[in-house]
Amino acid sequence: QVQLVDFGGGLVQAGGSLRLSCAASGRTFSSYAMAWFRQAPGKERDFVAGISWTGYLYADFAKGRFTISRDNAMNTVYLQMNNLKPEDTAVYYCAGRRDSGLVPTARSDYNYWGQGTQVTVSS
Repeated sequence: QVQLVDFGGGLVQAGGSLRLSCAASGRTFSSYAMAWFRQAPGKERDFVAGISWTGYLYADFAKGRFTISRDNAMNTVYLQMNNLKPEDTAVYYCAGRRDSGLVPTARSDYNYWGQGTQVTVSS
């Protein structure tokens, strides 16, 4: 069982940056593939970025602006977001699953979720 707590959201102006963090409980964090999703009001929860032992995967809108990373010693995964746009406004969720070497992009492929952290980008 893994428990995830995500934080670091806030209000930022367009063009600004934020770093989200997701702290995981448990001693097997390194064996989990981790991902970030986001959900804007009235929309589906969409994949943003993911990391497994084989590499990374980014949604097209995140490429070149967002960077996912992890610190297994700290049981934490991060999402560095640069050049933020108003359309990035959403609740961001971290997610985890047993690492199979793949980075799934479907919400249903992840077993563990954080509670979400609000990111608001003003124009």
